[in-house]
Amino acid sequence: MTISYNWLSEYLPVKIEPEKLSKILTSIGLEVESLEKYESIPGSLKGLVVGEVIECIQHPNADKLKLTKVNIGGSDLLKIVCGAPNVASGQKVIVAQVGVTIHPLKSEPITMKVAKIRGEESYGMICAEDEIGLGESHAGIFVLPDNLKTGSFVADYFKPYEDFVYEIGLTPNHMDAMSHFGVARDVCAYLSHHENKEYRAKNPSVNNFKAVTVNSPISVTIENTKGCQRYSAILIKGIKIAPSPKWMQDKLKAIGVRPINNIVDITNYVLHETGQPLHAFDADEIRGEKIIVKNLSQGTPFITLDEKERKLNAEDLMICDAEGPICIAGVFGGLKSGVKDSTQNIFLESAWFNPNDVRKTSIKHGLRTDAAAHFEKGMDISNTVNVLKRAASLIKELAGGEITSSIVDVYPKPNEKTQIALKYHYLKKLSGKNYHPDTVKAILLALGFEMVKEGMDDVRISVPFHKPDITLPADVVEEIMRIDGYDNIQIPSSITISPSVETDKHLSSYKEKISNYLVAVGFNEIFTNSITNSAYFTSEELEHAVKMINNLSAELNIMRPSLLETGLESIAHNLNRKNANLRFFEFGKTYSTSGTGKYEETNHLCLYTTGKLSEDSWKGKSVNTDFYYLKGLCNTIIQLTGMHNLSYKNSENPKFETGLSIHINNQLIAEAGVVKNKVLQVFDIKPPVFFADFNWDLLSEMASKNNIEFKELPKQLPVHRDLSLVIDKTLAYIEVEKTIQKVNLDKLQQVELFDVFENEKLGANKKSIAVSFSFLDEEKTLTDKEVDTMMSRITTALERDLSAEIRK
Repeated sequence: MTISYNWLSEYLPVKIEPEKLSKILTSIGLEVESLEKYESIPGSLKGLVVGEVIECIQHPNADKLKLTKVNIGGSDLLKIVCGAPNVASGQKVIVAQVGVTIHPLKSEPITMKVAKIRGEESYGMICAEDEIGLGESHAGIFVLPDNLKTGSFVADYFKPYEDFVYEIGLTPNHMDAMSHFGVARDVCAYLSHHENKEYRAKNPSVNNFKAVTVNSPISVTIENTKGCQRYSAILIKGIKIAPSPKWMQDKLKAIGVRPINNIVDITNYVLHETGQPLHAFDADEIRGEKIIVKNLSQGTPFITLDEKERKLNAEDLMICDAEGPICIAGVFGGLKSGVKDSTQNIFLESAWFNPNDVRKTSIKHGLRTDAAAHFEKGMDISNTVNVLKRAASLIKELAGGEITSSIVDVYPKPNEKTQIALKYHYLKKLSGKNYHPDTVKAILLALGFEMVKEGMDDVRISVPFHKPDITLPADVVEEIMRIDGYDNIQIPSSITISPSVETDKHLSSYKEKISNYLVAVGFNEIFTNSITNSAYFTSEELEHAVKMINNLSAELNIMRPSLLETGLESIAHNLNRKNANLRFFEFGKTYSTSGTGKYEETNHLCLYTTGKLSEDSWKGKSVNTDFYYLKGLCNTIIQLTGMHNLSYKNSENPKFETGLSIHINNQLIAEAGVVKNKVLQVFDIKPPVFFADFNWDLLSEMASKNNIEFKELPKQLPVHRDLSLVIDKTLAYIEVEKTIQKVNLDKLQQVELFDVFENEKLGANKKSIAVSFSFLDEEKTLTDKEVDTMMSRITTALERDLSAEIRK
């Protein structure tokens, strides 16, 4: 869930700094996953000033450039070379002086420097709208109104909006915090408890609402009282559809909601303010002046706002008029009854719909709307009228409407508040902390609970309607603990556990060993979401992918068939925040299905690298990560599990530009390669990314069956010999190793490539490689003759099998 700092602060009685507020939210169970600065215009036009073009003449050395002199309010005129076709004397323009940083829409920020362009010095830049984030046009410079003061800041004219945005990982049981006011209420409860002072969240204003005693001409009937327990509405006439004001658009954009028009924006605004979804009907499209909440027969056709015809299920709760359906209750509106540019009269709905019904309907029709996401978690049934008043007040203020009827409020069976008895010894048992009864009372009152009965050992409370998830004493304990702060949970002096025997200890030990190694060489471990976006994958991959039936969003709709894409999301996230040198590893699962109801989970270890391995320093220049670095890591990881005798083949992975597959006993253990640019472009990643994927299940299984043997270190020293040979340029080094292994020399301990050289003098399509050999006899010292004999056998094999030429 996204929360705006500025918006949230409007309901708080005291000013709290963004970072401190972030800690408070996390402490009370509303975990802040990210806190980022939001700017409606990138860079907020900082440092840009209004300039007046005093002189504009042709550049002597370029046909498409102009030499300008610009007054920015100082004693001297700025000389600026400009290539815009529309620049002219007398214009008021946007000027970026030397030292100012501009933020183009489609490139990295640029800091202005003195530049020499075709022999003429330029002390700044006259800006087009796309160069400073104002728009997308690059047809010419942005010309300002003539009445602006020269030298004034451009930001004072455009007034860019700045905010901080919290991404909160909201758990399903906190529907009361699915709004700015709900979050403010929890923050105030925290402040009241920790500062021993009463704080109350400021209620949204309804001062502009004036009651009308005239009954609404549109009647409301609820036939399915289980699916709709309360339906409130009001008729507003004489509205004018127009864009909503800038302050409202700024708030909605900051949390990722696209402004549409004043009426739609008000319903969205009130939804994110109070948590209560609203729906506005075009009142003139309600046939028979009747609203009926009911279910329709199976297969009834209905055209929704997106102009698609859907076949209704018998379980779908519908809002109908006298002639048929006009809205899927709590999910999506109908095409004909929706607000249009020509709408003048609206019938505004604020209702309580059954969470289970809304969720089932939303999933069946694939309509994961904001309204459905709120309704399916439960709503405050006591707040429908108050929210209606708030929305009506805003509509009257911003759309010029008049409230022409009293509020229609159909509430057949008013709900009673849930009562819960909480025993203090139970509170201590679950929380591990002795809370004073006065502390318990203060916390619960601050959250909106009411005291029904207070005893020596317990307390009976009534639960507010905005907390429908509170049904058990354990739920009340959770509320007390989170407001006290999860950081304040006391750690017991002793813990009683039952010992257990690990049957797969080797699996965790290998995992820990590899993790420690990777961290030691500069890697960071990541955990990515196993639910991902099907748009990342090809149709062939999706044939065996596990698709989500009840996905929470359109972007998260399958279980990942590969870890590459979710890892690239993390890389893109870091690159966008100027963290360019990345080394990640992840232990995770992939998921697949054969289509017959059988599902498979496979454990993987994946490595991701991009950027530099080291920065420039006095010791030497920076070193970039490359494929050979990744291959070396792969070899080391396999060796750490005790496995040897690796073989390599060219990888056929379609996501690699080039790569290798690594095998043990003809079984594929890992693949490593350079990720294709086509794949990287999906994530807007420009630098090369190197990726390795281990089948961790197979590797750990092999390692567990491998017998580890110990032997005494040899007393003899190895003998080293080097060999230089010329081979075909296309011949892979692995073929050289295979040929040497076929010679079957038991005293040959190690073979290592240490140089590759290419030159025309070697011959067409030839290259020279240098190989180091280590020989060891553990019983005695090898003689030169013995070593020469073994080297002779090696050279003979290389000449015979590979047509190699031995260089003397």
